[in-house]
Formats: sequence, C-alpha cells, structure tokens
Amino acid sequence: MLTNWSGNHPYAAPRVHRPSSVEELAEVVAAADRVHALGSRHSFTDVADTPGDLVRTDGLPEEVTVDADRRRVRVSGGTTYGRLAALLHHEGWALATMASLPHISVAGAVATGTHGSGDRTGSLAAAVAGLEYVDATGAVRLVERGDPDFDGQVVALGALGVTTHVTLDVEPTYDVRQDLFVDLPWDVALAHLDALTGTGSSVSLFTDWASGRIAQVWVKSRGTEPPAELYGAAAAGATLHMLAGADPAAVTEQGGVPGPWHERLPHFRMAFTPSRGEELQSEYLVPRARAADAVSALLGLAASFAPLLQVAEVRTVAADPLWLSPAHGTDVVALHFTWVRDVPAVYAVLPAIEAALLPLGARPHWGKCFVAPAADLRALYPRFDDFRALATRLDPTGTFRNPFLARHLDLP
Repeated sequence: MLTNWSGNHPYAAPRVHRPSSVEELAEVVAAADRVHALGSRHSFTDVADTPGDLVRTDGLPEEVTVDADRRRVRVSGGTTYGRLAALLHHEGWALATMASLPHISVAGAVATGTHGSGDRTGSLAAAVAGLEYVDATGAVRLVERGDPDFDGQVVALGALGVTTHVTLDVEPTYDVRQDLFVDLPWDVALAHLDALTGTGSSVSLFTDWASGRIAQVWVKSRGTEPPAELYGAAAAGATLHMLAGADPAAVTEQGGVPGPWHERLPHFRMAFTPSRGEELQSEYLVPRARAADAVSALLGLAASFAPLLQVAEVRTVAADPLWLSPAHGTDVVALHFTWVRDVPAVYAVLPAIEAALLPLGARPHWGKCFVAPAADLRALYPRFDDFRALATRLDPTGTFRNPFLARHLDLP
C-alpha cells in the first residue's frame, strides 16, 4: 500500500503511474477521468490524492539547466530541493531560501506554498519565474512571470495540471553560518520580536508553548556574526536537535561554522530521516501585525494540546503576490506544530486552535493538517474566487479535482 512520508495517509487511488517521459505523462492524463500528481509524498493529508489515477513525477527525466544571463534555473518538477541545491552549488549558483527539509520535490513544495524563513525572504513559490505543466487535455502549457493569471497558477494544489518543469530565480552561491541560543522567555521574545527575527537571514524559534519559554533559537546568517547572547539567551555549547532525545547527527552543522548555503539553510541533512519520521504537522501563517496576539492565544491554549506536541517552531516569511500563497499580500509569522502521529487526537484539538488563529487572519499550510472548510478560507484569501474561476476555466471537466479541493476550495 502506498502511503505518504509519515505513514498516516494511505492513498486511495486505485491506479498509480510512474511515467518516464512527458509524452507518456500526457497520454496518462488525457486518458484519465480523474488524475492527480504525486511528488515526494510529504504532505500529511489527501491534498495529492485522487479517486482516479495518481501520477508519480519522480520517474520523469531529471533536468537542471541554468540560464546564467537571466539568473534562472529550469528544473524537472519531481527533483528534490536537496538534489537541485547540490547541483546548483557545484555550478556556482544558489537559491535564496530552502525549507527545513531538503527531501521535498520542487513542484510539490511550490504547489502547496511551502517555505523557509526570513523577514525579507519569500516562500519557495515566490522564486518561481515559470511553470510547465500538462493540462487536462494532455497538452503542455508554459506560463511565465508577468503572464495573465500567472500569480494564480503557482500555488495551485495540483488543481490545474501535472507540473513537469519549474523555472526558479537563482543567485551566486554563498556561505551561511548557523548559531544556536537556548532558553529565552516568551515575554522577552515578544518585546523584541522584530529585532529577534531580524538577527539573521533565517531565524527559527522552537518552543513547547506550555513552559512559557523558547527552548532554542536557530540563527542562520549570511556574512554577519550574531551577538554572543540574545536578549538573555545564551549561546548553545553543543550541537542540538530541536526534538528532545533525537540524534543530533541528523541536523545541519551548527556552532557558527560557515559552510555552503544548502548545507545550513535546511534544518536536516539530506542523508537522514527528518525529525523522527512518525509524526503529523500543522502550520498557520498569521499576518505579522497580529503575531503577538497569535502567540498569546497559543500560550493560553497550550494545556489543551501540549501532550500531543513534539515541538513547535516559529518563523517568518515575506509577502508575495501569489493568489493561494499563505503569505499572499502580507508578511507573515509561521506557527508550526510537529505532533505525535495520533490522527484522531490531533484533529480533535485543531478546531480550538483555528478558532483562535483564523480570526487573526491566519492561513493554514495547504500540505499540513487543518480542518477549516472553504467557507472559512474564502474570507482569508482575496483572490479565492478568482482561483476557483481559473481552475474551472483551465479544467472545465474537473480532471484534477479531488476530495481535498472540494472541502477546502469548494471545487467539487
């Protein structure tokens, strides 16, 4: 039985294809009544499932082609970010950001609005300059930044087609250092939140919400050295994993040792299973202006969900124009939860968390566990109905529809 990465979701599709060429992919899509793309299987829900034909993209030919003049790279959609990053670095190029896991596929991460961290750094999707995808007729569509409705086709949840190639912005390669600090009270952090998240190019705050403290602050910096202490939080004296008792060999190098960007920006090394493997994840991205309210709400609710929590992470992401991006139109603070893998118990606490966060403008991460229906999400996305109209126009027969899109985007 084919399952997602963490093993909590068995795919319902009766047929799974792994085409070895775009032409073969086009034939599968054109012949299918219902079809959906499947990347690295890191989503925790049925967002990439279908009652029809699943199409794995990891069998398509790998392509990584850099256009140095335009500072762009064209990459096959099934390629993982870890693989892409290593090839780019070898050629002297880099991405502006990476997610905490390098194991995720480019097309899947872009389609769900996945992100790294940084006050001035957008999500992975914000770097997309072009897309190529197979539409419901089996034809290959090419869209580029600046084309009509381009901003509606990047974070698209697989609702428009199967992405074969993604073109991303790149820049010259660079080094990053990673420094850790420990034991920072939340009241101190909130008093200095803007300065705290600006300490490095990427900053992560790890907490359990119940103790009233931030256990670890991970500061990833380009070309600058962080302070010796951080608002009373001391520098860590050893390599730390954010999960208690987990093997620190799995995390990227710490201790302020500069190294290639792709070996510091992710939290985890490509050769290791991220976190502990058996987990669920949720994430809500709240407008930065409401971050203090959101943090206060979670501190107040912590007793109700803390027994299910392995760790929580707080990061920042810069605004982008993409219609279904959780960072659409506003800088956001991302509130991430790594849960134990207890599906009924986790879904039982999510309604209370969403009742506290969604009125503040928080948007759920599309690839992680949440319960908000389309009626609640519509109010959070100014271009929600524009996307629905675009999906209806580009896929009038509903070839790429699935239960997830019906629940959360009202696309039956």
